[in-house]
Amino acid sequence: MQSSEPEPTSALTGPERPGAIPWPPVLLAVAALAALMLGRHYPLAWPGLDDAAARFIGVGLGVAGLALILWAAMTLWRHKTTVLPHRGASDLVTDGPFRWRRNPIYIGDALVLLGLAEMTKNVWFAILVPVFLALVTWLAILPEERHLEARFGERWRAYRDRTRRLI
Repeated sequence: MQSSEPEPTSALTGPERPGAIPWPPVLLAVAALAALMLGRHYPLAWPGLDDAAARFIGVGLGVAGLALILWAAMTLWRHKTTVLPHRGASDLVTDGPFRWRRNPIYIGDALVLLGLAEMTKNVWFAILVPVFLALVTWLAILPEERHLEARFGERWRAYRDRTRRLI
């Protein structure tokens, strides 16, 4: 006997949600752990200076990244939509840091990794930033964009066309 109810599109992906796995925090944790392990087992010489100015810049990058993540999260919460990257959006947020970039949380993640590189003098953190951004684009951003287009249509396309993805 066939059911008259349609198959749920949100089982894994589809208009109701971009994916089943929260890739960005997983990738951030993997990048940080990989940098720590690589730094321990395959240390590379730090190419920069170890002075007060460099430490200030490193701390500044990390703090700027955390501030950007917090500002973006607060903006999402204010709009009563999810901050979880694998959940469906209930609103297309285009203000706050989303006014200038479509993915400020992932930019903040990259800044945190760069700050950790300078603060720990572990160049692997910096080396893994492009890897993190490439994987987060493939595993999270592209599915999120498909989800937003299916959910918000022309509003999403207009926002996408006037706002850069990352840099």
